[in-house]
Amino acid sequence: MTPQPPSAATPFTWRRLIPVLVFVAGLVAFFALGLERYLSIDALRQHRSVLRVWVETSGLLAALVFMAVYIITVAFSLPGATVLSIASGFLFGSIWGTVLVIISATLGATILFSIAKTTLGDILRAKAGAWLPRLEAGFREHALSYLLVLRLVPIFPFFIINLVPAFLGVSLSTFILGTFIGIIPGSFVYVTVGAGLGSVFEAGGTFTLRGVLTPQIVTALVGLAVLALIPIIYKKLTAQRGARPGASKPHGP
Repeated sequence: MTPQPPSAATPFTWRRLIPVLVFVAGLVAFFALGLERYLSIDALRQHRSVLRVWVETSGLLAALVFMAVYIITVAFSLPGATVLSIASGFLFGSIWGTVLVIISATLGATILFSIAKTTLGDILRAKAGAWLPRLEAGFREHALSYLLVLRLVPIFPFFIINLVPAFLGVSLSTFILGTFIGIIPGSFVYVTVGAGLGSVFEAGGTFTLRGVLTPQIVTALVGLAVLALIPIIYKKLTAQRGARPGASKPHGP
């Protein structure tokens, strides 16, 4: 009896870790150069006049540069995405600011998701036990609904929700769709706050990020998350009904 060849597996090469090394190098450079001070409300307050003139004179170029900064911030999981969302409303207004944030955040999240999925996914599966395939199966069955809930309810950090689906076998198309739709309400809230920030600055008032997510807004986001769970709840209730004795048997005439 001839021995069976070993199962085909993607061989590990150091080249696969290049994106991870670039990611780590980017984080180190960001904090070493003190760039975090530019992604703050105080920096926006201090440079607001220059930034607004630049946006008015540069137009499309300003929007593209802003998107590039936002994409890099999300892709490298840098602190400051929330400030950028508010700055987007301050610089571009509620509508265009929301459009720029949604597109940029989705692209940045997709980059990080793809890196995690292609470089670390196989390593995690090799180290994990039998629990990971079961968790993958459960998450993939309702991946879009779960993603929408995670995006809508501001409980977990944004970068965590970019990484976890990559390790649970979520497809790229589902991740993009769930991210794009799921971040619309929250993005609109932050951008709209930013659109009214000019009057706060001119009046010399103070502004903190803690006051953005009021109880009313959080309640609304939770309500949207519950709506996203309806397909899962309906499917489970239907399955329970079908499992009852005689439930699937049609009644005769």
